Amino acid sequence: MTYKIYDIVGEYAITAEGGQKIYDKIHPQLLAGKPVELDFTGVKVFASLFFNFAIAQLLKDIPASNLNQLVKFTALGSHGLNVLERVIVNAKRYYCDQQYRNAVDTVMAQQAAIL
Repeated sequence: MTYKIYDIVGEYAITAEGGQKIYDKIHPQLLAGKPVELDFTGVKVFASLFFNFAIAQLLKDIPASNLNQLVKFTALGSHGLNVLERVIVNAKRYYCDQQYRNAVDTVMAQQAAIL
């Protein structure tokens, strides 16, 4: 199934809310082993926050190798691809390395308590 990101979030793929909308649409498809295409035609601006919510959290319960086979990104452009790749590298480390995840979660909890 193809999802036109512009039609869902507009020309700015930058918010957590927008990323969550994409995640909510594609996650059930991917869990069922169905391929999805994310078409970024018309999207002009990308942020890691968007990709963290749309893609990174998929790695909680979908192996990276499966994700690579099931998700196709089109019309992303070099900037969007760079942001996406950085997000995926960080997410793989977070979800695959329990010790790292515990350390990150501890620091985040401490920072939240300060605020």
